[in-house]
Amino acid sequence: MPEMPEVETIASDLSEKICNKEIASLKLLSPNSVKNTPLFFKKNLIGHDFKKISRRGKLLIFKLSENFLLIHLKMTGQLIYIDQKNRLAGGHSLKSGSFSSSVGGELPNKHTRIVINLKNGGRLFFNDLRKFGYLKIVTPAELTKILENNYGPEPLTPEFSVKYLEKLLAKRNIKIKVLLLDQKLVAGLGNIYVDEALFASGIRPDRLASSLKSSEVRKLFLEINVLIKKAIKYRGTTFSDYVDSKGQKGNFSKFLKVYGRKNENCLKCGSPIIKIKIAGRGTHYCSNCQK
Repeated sequence: MPEMPEVETIASDLSEKICNKEIASLKLLSPNSVKNTPLFFKKNLIGHDFKKISRRGKLLIFKLSENFLLIHLKMTGQLIYIDQKNRLAGGHSLKSGSFSSSVGGELPNKHTRIVINLKNGGRLFFNDLRKFGYLKIVTPAELTKILENNYGPEPLTPEFSVKYLEKLLAKRNIKIKVLLLDQKLVAGLGNIYVDEALFASGIRPDRLASSLKSSEVRKLFLEINVLIKKAIKYRGTTFSDYVDSKGQKGNFSKFLKVYGRKNENCLKCGSPIIKIKIAGRGTHYCSNCQK
């Protein structure tokens, strides 16, 4: 699943191509991928345009004239934009290699759920292999409620402070990795960046959140922000299942210290990197460097 740096890259790159372009028509090839009625969905898109594209955590937010279109890629969603000059893809890549193989072949294909046709000839495809992703049009009031109820503060914002993190961890007897993955508590972090932040902080992922000392919380806060800022700068992390919205591989992967390095030597101490399961997620850490 793309995490905050990857979704930030998608929002930024698509903004250059589709904002202020009128929507001419659309095809709902999989109505269940839309959380509105087909009539309502079409009525609020056709003849309108996207004023702005932003995100909160991993949620993409497309501003319309009055309402908002929300898109969540979940595990296997893709957003693909094609016109006469451009081919952009962001999200889950089906295969490494060519652009065509990464999106499942010529478009639309068997994974295509929604097609949005723009008046300039451009087309925006929503593909989703496992059909966990969704599109939903909401009012400003509904968007406010969704963000308030489902998304905590995110790194690099004033709301995400040392004080907030200290208060959050103080009385929670759950594993620190589980806490950091909870989008209602900290928005935008996922498996990759939680593993990396905990390694940089010297904290085992299976430690109870309440066991962290004040010095460790401050270190964790600092490393999360440094990590996310750097990952955004380098357009996110790329593996076989992620292509950014220009069809390019992200290049933060060369900075990874533990994620995806099971049994490889720790870059700090030389001990083998261990992989375990926490909350059903593959978790990488160094038993010598992290306590």
